[in-house]
Amino acid sequence: MPHARLATPAEHASATREVRAQYASLPQDAPVRLAKRTSNLFRPRAAAVGPGLDVGAFDRAIDVDPVSLTARVQGMTTYEHLVEATLAQGCTPLVVPQLKTITLGGAVTGLGIESTSFRNGLPHESVLEAEVLTGDGEVVTATPDGEHADLFRSFPNSYGSLGYALSLTIEVERVHPYVALRHVPFHDLSAVTDAIAAIMRERRWDGEPVDFLDGVVFSRDEAYLTLGRWADSLDEHPDGPGTRPSDYTGQQVFYRSLQQRERDLLTVRDYLWRWDTDWFWCSRAFGAQHPLVRRLWPKSRLRSDVYWKIVAFENRHKVMARLDERRGRPARERVVQDVEIPLSRTAEFLDWFLREVPVEPLWLCPVQLRPDPLRGGEAPVTGSSPWPLYPMEVGTPYVNVGFWSTVPILPGRRDGDTNRAIEDQVHELGGHKSLYSDAYYDEETFAALYGGADYALVKKRYDPRGRLPSLYDKAVRAR
Repeated sequence: MPHARLATPAEHASATREVRAQYASLPQDAPVRLAKRTSNLFRPRAAAVGPGLDVGAFDRAIDVDPVSLTARVQGMTTYEHLVEATLAQGCTPLVVPQLKTITLGGAVTGLGIESTSFRNGLPHESVLEAEVLTGDGEVVTATPDGEHADLFRSFPNSYGSLGYALSLTIEVERVHPYVALRHVPFHDLSAVTDAIAAIMRERRWDGEPVDFLDGVVFSRDEAYLTLGRWADSLDEHPDGPGTRPSDYTGQQVFYRSLQQRERDLLTVRDYLWRWDTDWFWCSRAFGAQHPLVRRLWPKSRLRSDVYWKIVAFENRHKVMARLDERRGRPARERVVQDVEIPLSRTAEFLDWFLREVPVEPLWLCPVQLRPDPLRGGEAPVTGSSPWPLYPMEVGTPYVNVGFWSTVPILPGRRDGDTNRAIEDQVHELGGHKSLYSDAYYDEETFAALYGGADYALVKKRYDPRGRLPSLYDKAVRAR
């Protein structure tokens, strides 16, 4: 069981002093990089030069207050550890990204999303205060309306190019013991987006409340929306009162259950991590969904970070790529992306994608910014964008479309062509692409899409010597 021991304020203060001293001692002529053992990034990075910044001491919650519904959390705390700390107090973060080893700081500075995002927005919108080690080695406290409000607004989607979160004070919400699910089938993409629009507007479907909303497109004519609501008792289990909640941490595969049963019930913990066990559906690439392999694979190793290490090994050593080459198979392009498309254009994007890109299934996660994303500051008007580095508009519903696979590089094509086509289509439809994976934008286009003018001002203020790689260097040049 993951630990839930809190860090004391004294321990946090000591760790802060030590990391500042460590930062000051790093070579001034080499880019600063974190010394992390795990990552959820899918873009390759150039080899690090010199020692990295060790932030391993910042991996715990400091305080969880179930009365004020706030928590102060160290920036490198994984959501696995954060959830354990908050559930112990009957609470959970407003948005819990799908994978256990995503860190709170990573979800804020690199964005995160989940099935509560249709009502709670993105993780950075629940941040009340951020303690940041900036690129110039100072530790500042950024709030929506304080001296460092510019950093507060520009920190989301900055990917460590402005600084690192040492602690974050966030909002949390109360939980119930269980989540009751309803998997609603659709056979038309426009019908899916029409249903999403109705649920985002009403937060109900067929007279039932909807507290959680996401979906899966298996093919052009087979899609499901999963509608979740809080439940207080096993008596609400669809298989009868007292039936044990479903368990998708072992032999059963969650995404397959969407096709197999109309209703389900999970504990809140198992619901939050329902996608982690099989890395959505990506574990099938490693054989982990084959019944025989599944029985032999240790349950404790059915985790996204285990699969990620396998992928990282392949990226370094190209074992499967060399085998495919010997077998005469074409090289493959990685197509691992999440994109935000305005809801009004989502069916159009899905139609294009399913026609042009041989990747299925697709994940759907509706999202809209909270109406008051800068609590304590002046609320932005509808149509404006309070977060310059990822300028989604207030009042506009979006759908995150996630797809994670590879495609063959056909004769006459080059590696990256499929991703470039996706970038063009997302831009044409008024959407944005997350930056955790491969990106191919030129500098001018990138600046226009990701708040270049605002970013330049904040970068100059908080990292005047350029000790941290720029956002473009990280996202496109993979530095």
